[in-house]
Amino acid sequence: MYGYKRELSAPYEEVVQKTVDELKKEGFGVLTEIDVKATLKKKLDVDFDKYVILGACNPPFAYKSLQEERDIGLLLPCNIIIYEQEDKTYVSTILPTIAMNMVQNEGLGTIAEQVEQKLKNVVDSI
Repeated sequence: MYGYKRELSAPYEEVVQKTVDELKKEGFGVLTEIDVKATLKKKLDVDFDKYVILGACNPPFAYKSLQEERDIGLLLPCNIIIYEQEDKTYVSTILPTIAMNMVQNEGLGTIAEQVEQKLKNVVDSI
């Protein structure tokens, strides 16, 4: 399992906004926002459910991570997805402890645990 997910009955748009708001409370900014539905329609002319990928960054933790491992940028920012499927909305975040584990740099362990707790707090608060 590489993600932490929650199923909600709230409307998609509300969950997206609430996620952005909760990320701010935990010290994250949204660096990227990819509207997968719009992208698939534009590039492939296919219809898909509402689906967004938010690239979230907490600058102090990103800086610490980069000091430990310069190439860690390959795994940044932390992605959070929100999507609608049938009558439910889902929000899910990457688990940094799992993602950073592949790097095998012990210095990243504590950072990953702290970031992961903050991301779980975001998901739990929605």
